[in-house]
Amino acid sequence: MTQQHDDRPDFTPYDGPAGGWGSVRSLADIIPREKNAAVTSAELLRQNKPGGFACVSCAWAKPHPPHPAEFCENGAKATAWEITSQRVTPDFFRAHTLSELRTWSDYRLEEAGRLTHPMKYDRASDKYVVAPWEEAFAAIAARLKPLNPKSVVFYASGRASLETSYMWQLMARLYGNQNLPDSSNMCHESTSVGLKAAIGVPVGTTRIEDFESCDCILHFGQNVATNSPRMLHQLRSVHRRGAQIIVFNPLRERGLERFTDPQNPIEMATGKETPIATQYHQVKAGGDIAAMTGIAKYLLDHDAIDHDFIARHTHDFAPFADKVRATSWDEIERESGLTRAAIEQAAAAYARSTATIAIYGMGLTQHVKGVDNVRMLVNLLLLRGNIGKPGAGPCPVRGHSNVQGQRTVGITEKTELAPVEKLKEIYGFSPPTEKGLDTVETCRGIIDGTVKAFLSLGGNFARAVPETGLVEQGWARLDLSVQIATKLNRSHLIPAAGDTWLLPCLGRIERDLQATGPQRVTVEDSTSVIHASLGKVEPASPHLLSEPAIVAGIATALLPSNPAVPWDKWVDDYALIRDEIAKVFPNFFARFNDRLAEEPQGFWKGNKAAGREFDTASGRAEFLVPQELNATGFAPADGRYRLLTLRSNDQFNTTIYGYSDRFRGINGTRQVVLMNRDDIARAGVVAGQKVTLATDAQDNQDRRVRDLTVVEYNVPPGCIAAYYPECNPLIPLSHHADESHVPAAKSVPVRIVA
Repeated sequence: MTQQHDDRPDFTPYDGPAGGWGSVRSLADIIPREKNAAVTSAELLRQNKPGGFACVSCAWAKPHPPHPAEFCENGAKATAWEITSQRVTPDFFRAHTLSELRTWSDYRLEEAGRLTHPMKYDRASDKYVVAPWEEAFAAIAARLKPLNPKSVVFYASGRASLETSYMWQLMARLYGNQNLPDSSNMCHESTSVGLKAAIGVPVGTTRIEDFESCDCILHFGQNVATNSPRMLHQLRSVHRRGAQIIVFNPLRERGLERFTDPQNPIEMATGKETPIATQYHQVKAGGDIAAMTGIAKYLLDHDAIDHDFIARHTHDFAPFADKVRATSWDEIERESGLTRAAIEQAAAAYARSTATIAIYGMGLTQHVKGVDNVRMLVNLLLLRGNIGKPGAGPCPVRGHSNVQGQRTVGITEKTELAPVEKLKEIYGFSPPTEKGLDTVETCRGIIDGTVKAFLSLGGNFARAVPETGLVEQGWARLDLSVQIATKLNRSHLIPAAGDTWLLPCLGRIERDLQATGPQRVTVEDSTSVIHASLGKVEPASPHLLSEPAIVAGIATALLPSNPAVPWDKWVDDYALIRDEIAKVFPNFFARFNDRLAEEPQGFWKGNKAAGREFDTASGRAEFLVPQELNATGFAPADGRYRLLTLRSNDQFNTTIYGYSDRFRGINGTRQVVLMNRDDIARAGVVAGQKVTLATDAQDNQDRRVRDLTVVEYNVPPGCIAAYYPECNPLIPLSHHADESHVPAAKSVPVRIVA
């Protein structure tokens, strides 16, 4: 298996299923490569289990009882990656300048190993140098105190625990702002906005148990084999029960086609595969609203709707139905890229079902009309009463392992989602009520200079955002950059004009020993279940601090003393932080510590909409009329393509584990553009040729990504695909979802330059 970049990449199609021996071979490659095979193998048996640790990659639900091996290929890679024996020590930084490190690939930077010491950037040598923790905290506070709090950003990656996230948002608000963008802003904020408007809650209503009683799944824009492989166990069981799994996705993804369970000895020995999708519809990128409108049109024409549910539990059905009936099939076919017959086939199967789950990912949320995508999906569910009953409801699949939980405990830029009155009552201060900066607004502030300081609780912000070139230029003008991290990444290599700090923290899998003993943390999965996580591995360095300890160190140096906020005591005992969370969020976290003990498999935080209680203005679930059938935000034009950015199965977010995207048959490189055969001919290029992609946004900005090899692939006409984050420089900052501001990375207007 090719893990390094290769000047002679291989594009041989892969014929195997998801899972199976391909998954085993992939793990057999990465685990020895991280030079900690014995420890990794032992820890994998604790992964996603009661008394063990929550996976540091995806947020998919954890079944009870768990499988013998409750980890997937990518989850195992994430574990091996985090507890690697390789180290980035002070000697490493003495040997390499930041200018040199900026020439390294994303893969090579993180593969160097775990950070071991707190570091400060030294401009004279262009290197990081060791600095004591107390010096770091004092210097960070000294930079922040004179600044206008509105000019400072507190970013949170989706990996940070509930405990750390709670402390982070409290520190920001005590300092004086709600500039709390997080990774949800980049992916599922369209869910938070769309679901909140439609059903009164910003999260899905389904639980993992619902997969046992559904008889149909509508699956939109989510690549299960790469982004949440453990879900394949549920999909496999659903298919074997004879239920329908109807997929709408521009690319044919292997995990949605067939699966061999690596934990099943018979399947592994015989090569037996389980089909997944019963129907597979390759909708155009941005064509989902049109496809869903077609399904709704069929349901209305055939009176296959739940009249009683609509009358008792919904609002504004009539204008929605009128809009759907007035939409022609010609429009639907043109915008979806699907035939009427294909859409009606899907609609007929849905009409026969009694309980349907609607799964979706960023293929719906990352469009200019991403919020309308989510609302239209809810409309489909409402038509047949598929919310608030077993086996039914929306199931957004979140990315990072606690990205949903962070929002639950106050990581938000929106006052209406923050518990400001409770914070005022408990901590005796006046929390800010002015809306803070989200991710897009933060990028604008970095570019125009109104953002002066950026503190990052994990993540790789500068690499993950759109408009990469301008953001990096603005970053170099910051007064302060603080990066809390476990491994080196590109965001750490752009020094601010003022101070730049790199603060290494414990990983979730490592033993977190504080004054009262070993500490556990908590996370929330995609189905709103709260899980405890206990690390036991020896820390990568004795010089590491836990995330709560780092937050407390900064806060103590920065903020006036407040007896109601005993930062040091909270670090001594994380149970005290959970007590605070329970006081501020009693609806979700009452008896927080007791429930962790009583329900070691995890406890559900509750969901009003799941009980058909809709916290909307009307008190009912809302039918919301989409404004357009085309979710891309731009019109077709000669030579203009819809670029969708995607992950390989050898990465998680910006973390690149290697150069093998085996399901797509791409090995040895990530510098590719996937194109339909007819589009290759129309563009006047040939497979194997290197081309440049240029943004076609009509805004007089020149955005280009060069040297991409053309690969013939099964993509809908007019659509092309390439990897994230390599193609982020093509995404204009203005090209984002209406209302939610999620970068519209699944439909970027581009042209091909030979």
